Amino acid sequence: MDRYICVHGHFYQPPRENPWLEAIETQDEAYPYHDWNERITAECYAPNAASRILDDADRIVKIVNNYASISFNFGPTLLSWLETQSPDVYRAILDADKQSAAQFSGHGSAMAQAYNHMILPLANARDRHTQVAWGVRDFEHRFGRRPEGMWLPETAVDLTALDELAAFDIRFTILSPYQARRVRLINSENWDNVEGGKVDTTQPYKINLPSGRAIAVFFYHGGISQAIAFDHLLSRGEVLVDRMMQTFSDPHDRAQLVHIATDGETYGHHHRFGDMALAYALHHIQNHQMAKVTNYGEYLELHPPTHEAEIIENTSWSCSHGVERWRADCGCHTGANPQWNQAWREPLRTALDWLRDATTTLYEQKSKELLKDPWAARNDYINVVLDRSVDTWDKFLNQHATARLTDSDKIVAIKLLELQRQLMLMYTSCGWFFDEVSRVEPVQCLQYAAAAIYLSKELFGEDLEPEFERLLSQAPSNDRQYGDAGRVYRERVKPAAVDMQKVCAHYAASCLFEPYADKTNIYCYTVGREDHCVQEAGRVKLAIGCVTVRSNITGDSTKLSFGVLHFGDHNVTGGVRVYGQQALHKALTKEVSDAFTGGDLPQAIRLLDKHFVEMTISLKSLFRDEQRKVRDLILKSPLAEVESAYRHLYDHHGSLIHYLAGLDIPLPKAFHGAVEFVVNTDLLRAFEAQTLDLEAVRSLLDDTQKWGITLDTEGLAYAMKNTLERQAKSLRSQPDQLSIVKQFHAIADLVGMLPFEVDLQKTQNIFYDVAQHVWPRLKDHTQQGDAAAKQWGKQFISLGEKLRVKVE
Repeated sequence: MDRYICVHGHFYQPPRENPWLEAIETQDEAYPYHDWNERITAECYAPNAASRILDDADRIVKIVNNYASISFNFGPTLLSWLETQSPDVYRAILDADKQSAAQFSGHGSAMAQAYNHMILPLANARDRHTQVAWGVRDFEHRFGRRPEGMWLPETAVDLTALDELAAFDIRFTILSPYQARRVRLINSENWDNVEGGKVDTTQPYKINLPSGRAIAVFFYHGGISQAIAFDHLLSRGEVLVDRMMQTFSDPHDRAQLVHIATDGETYGHHHRFGDMALAYALHHIQNHQMAKVTNYGEYLELHPPTHEAEIIENTSWSCSHGVERWRADCGCHTGANPQWNQAWREPLRTALDWLRDATTTLYEQKSKELLKDPWAARNDYINVVLDRSVDTWDKFLNQHATARLTDSDKIVAIKLLELQRQLMLMYTSCGWFFDEVSRVEPVQCLQYAAAAIYLSKELFGEDLEPEFERLLSQAPSNDRQYGDAGRVYRERVKPAAVDMQKVCAHYAASCLFEPYADKTNIYCYTVGREDHCVQEAGRVKLAIGCVTVRSNITGDSTKLSFGVLHFGDHNVTGGVRVYGQQALHKALTKEVSDAFTGGDLPQAIRLLDKHFVEMTISLKSLFRDEQRKVRDLILKSPLAEVESAYRHLYDHHGSLIHYLAGLDIPLPKAFHGAVEFVVNTDLLRAFEAQTLDLEAVRSLLDDTQKWGITLDTEGLAYAMKNTLERQAKSLRSQPDQLSIVKQFHAIADLVGMLPFEVDLQKTQNIFYDVAQHVWPRLKDHTQQGDAAAKQWGKQFISLGEKLRVKVE
């Protein structure tokens, strides 16, 4: 067959971790999910790992792993998050590469990516090299093989970037058709100009590089890719099939490759059910032998380039002005605020470039005392980032240390390398992509910069922050609240910084609300309790103690004392200090404790203020996730009072409320608010209960219609989703239990009545698995067994209909 189809998905999310905690804190705008990574995983990455193919009755007849049939790359920082936070999806991605290798002549479909999505043409030579080196090593660590291809962030390209890829034996990359300048037959002298996207995208091209090396480039089909991303081509799988097949030219005398490239999030996050349109299209094309589905590695082996090409340097797929979107007010923006300008982009890059260059000599001088070659050590530091174990660190030092290092020198060495990691992360491309410097993406880049600044001060005694802020002040903000990026840095970045004392303050405040073991992990820190005294007097609680806080990243540690008072509500006061001598700690502990046990709270407060002066403690000392937990604990009693008042109004005046509803008279706001609160609360509790009270839920749903209640649809849908998944897991663990199938069937019935949609994806996945692997074994028994077995079979088949899964 000489017709080939290849679909590439670039799956990527900007890093969202707090640099000092190495974790993503709660992002309220992603509700009901914890953060945007979690939400987009539910909407895109998970669905593509188990995408549905439907029959004519819209029932699931097959679930497929899309990643096994397409070409794809995942950003290394996103894969790192998936590995710990969504391991099932992570394993499906790795498995897909192995499956694709079996399907595509030994060529896995996964491609590598330059590590943290830095725009390579704008990077200096060292950063460009390390970005590619880290991308390759991260890929090898995860997929267990060398990458054949590498995705260039934003397809931003110049010849030095391609040469860097070729130096690492990367065979190919993917570019936009608008990045091709001219082409010719290999060994021909005549070039054809193809600027303006006129390149023939159905074949690969050889790019000859200044070093004498070469790399293959696939210029994707711009029209189809654009239509998929922006023109609703994913509305139906049949439409996608027709558009791709129409692209083949007929007749033709050589193999043709129709291939497209878009953000992977197009398939599910940007376009709901886009993963299903993709799954259907690939399945239909293969089943009807319309073309051979392939990946770039296989196609390159079967059909090496017959033409060579020259690229237009310093161009990308998302900026019509080249790569100016990441360094200038070029006019490219999202369109959400057309009256805004992006004059902040150039000063932002200038500030970051200054910070990088200001630390270069300092890094080299300090590192040479400990590391044979500071830059070679940085290139290999990715091995430590991927595995923070002592063995990996010792192996790294055996290779790179100038001599056997002391424990304190080891800490300095890793801080130097962490400084370099932060200096690269601050160039993540999303910082410049959008419209405003106070958005979360530029703030994230500035947080990495701040982490580098604070490490520089520790390591070199140089305070780079004043000059950095001055440079940022030249970057104007469109938001009058800030005025410029200097203020953004002061108000949005510096408060997010974390040191050992802040970790201790968090520990001290949170230990008032939850018990801790002698040793506990708080994000990337370990807190070891050495002394701890808790006293209570009514609602008031006092905690005094000392702990050793250790960074799990650098190995650095500090011993600190704390004292904190909680007055039973939101009022918490206290402080942190560096641990002094044991006798001094015991003396101040006794002094504060005596005042507390003597009932002299003002004196206890004065003593805390006197002795713990280095950092004050309040509920604001808690990190964001813990703040939510403590908030819920503090509000438990007040909310119970509010609920009691609303419920009394609802119960006491129920007949009046029903009467007004019968007259079709709008409820007064006070009544309406009470009814809305009670109904939403009761529905949420019913959905979250281990056993669902179906009659109570139906009654509440009737009330919502009767009184026109606005439901918290996102929160309720999320709760019902979890209940369904819990029931599906029960079925999987005890598939022959009639009671479980009947309860599951009743819940599925209820879902069909809800005035909002519930995500059934994971529930359907589990049910499909049972239908594929358990049902064939039990089917004969249900037909030949007793009445209970037959009833189980009927319920199971009917449940499949409710869940839209076909049961044979």
